[in-house]
Amino acid sequence: MGLIQAAVGSIGGTLADQWKDFYTVPDGLPATAALFAAVPRGTNAGRGSNTRGSANIISNGSRIVVPEGYGLLLMQDGAVTAFVAEAGAYEWNSNDLQSQSIFSGGGLFDALVRQSWERFKFGGQPGSQQAAFFVSLKELPDNRFGTQSEIYWDDAYLRAQVGAITRGSYTLQIADPIRFVKSFVPASYLQPGKVFDFTDLDNAAAGQLFNEVVSSLAPAFSAYTNDPAKGNRITRIQQDAVGFAASLSDAVERGYRWKTDRGLVIVKTAIVSIEYDANTRELLKTVQRADALAGARGNSNLQASVAAGVQAAGENAGVSGIMGMGIATGGLGGLAGLQQPVAPAPQAAAAPAADDPVVRLSKAKQMLDAGLITQADYDAAKAKALGL
Repeated sequence: MGLIQAAVGSIGGTLADQWKDFYTVPDGLPATAALFAAVPRGTNAGRGSNTRGSANIISNGSRIVVPEGYGLLLMQDGAVTAFVAEAGAYEWNSNDLQSQSIFSGGGLFDALVRQSWERFKFGGQPGSQQAAFFVSLKELPDNRFGTQSEIYWDDAYLRAQVGAITRGSYTLQIADPIRFVKSFVPASYLQPGKVFDFTDLDNAAAGQLFNEVVSSLAPAFSAYTNDPAKGNRITRIQQDAVGFAASLSDAVERGYRWKTDRGLVIVKTAIVSIEYDANTRELLKTVQRADALAGARGNSNLQASVAAGVQAAGENAGVSGIMGMGIATGGLGGLAGLQQPVAPAPQAAAAPAADDPVVRLSKAKQMLDAGLITQADYDAAKAKALGL
């Protein structure tokens, strides 16, 4: 009992094209529309018992075309009587034994929708008249979030509490239409002509979702930046729309059970801006400097800094300036401990033999300069060394 699948295709198939009247989605829907009543096309031409063509009310013999990206919900007295997530053409017949109530399309919807169907299904024989609603199965864009003041979280990489003002948007998807309609959508939207839109400022239910997302941002930032797989860097958040969306979706699920109780999931995020507070900005600068001084690049930077310092000291104070720099730094040789290990210096050449005439002359000159011998003594030593 319920729906009979007449044709399957991207626009309902050729059989649906031959129908003079059928129900489908209204024209001019915004991309953010989530739920709305089905509208009739044609004049009904005597088909079915609903000859007046009442908006979104179908009866035995009514035909419905479900476009790609939409699901069909039939309801009776507030209870779901049928659901379709497969694009195609269908006919409603409550008496046909071959008709079905669920066309879930497999995959994600097959598991979630059938589970919800068992919980919320219409008890007993459905009535002859059914209210038809379409629900979007697409990613719904332009759901905004933002904070007016800083949010704070503990960052493992910076080893401190950091804070930022942030704003952006996310895409939302209705993963379980039955649960979404039964547990979240206000009854005022289950009427002909009404459109449930998450971006509608007058939609109190959508406003509640906004508040829950904002309150989930701090734990989502914390989960993302403290994940070792992400390198614990807050600067990667703006480059990872899917990764941060998963963190935000998990935080929302833990805090408010969006998927479990409402059938909603966050798919992607786009962070427009992150404005860190003064302390966080200073921490980031410190980390960037530390990163620049790490490894081989740090060695090059350090050596260049030392060379520049030596040059400046020499220009400003000559040899005394360089000597002062050496004392302040524990001697220029003390900087070797900050460098990468270098190969040991080759062994010094063996000292010249003591009877080398050059050596003897050198020693004699040193003694002359020191006043230990006279010029005559030096000249005699020089003549002897040279064999004169």
